[in-house]
Amino acid sequence: MEVQGSIKVIGEVQEISATFKKRELVLTTDEQYPQTLSIEFIQEKTDLLNSFDVGQNVKVNINLRGREWENPQTKEIKYFNSIQGWRIELTENKSDINEDLPPLDNLSPFEPASETNDEDLDDLPF
Repeated sequence: MEVQGSIKVIGEVQEISATFKKRELVLTTDEQYPQTLSIEFIQEKTDLLNSFDVGQNVKVNINLRGREWENPQTKEIKYFNSIQGWRIELTENKSDINEDLPPLDNLSPFEPASETNDEDLDDLPF
């Protein structure tokens, strides 16, 4: 799966244990109802975030993870979900797409053809 949006937060690497580390990326999706998603990068994938900055538009390939946990005291069972990222790449900003276009206020208004005759109107290409 993949999600796209702009980077809101890039967390620091967290050393959970001697053999496990993770890093959080918070992404705000670009859609009608934007979502703020926390995506975890674990182990060697934490280094993928080193070359990105807050505000950049990215596409992140993700895996959804879920697990069951039982409280040892109460025997109550809980379920947890997480989003794990495994690849990230820059996407074009909307502003980048329009950079090559002229500003709208510099465009001349449409001017209709000044000379037409009845023969031109009947000369259809099909």
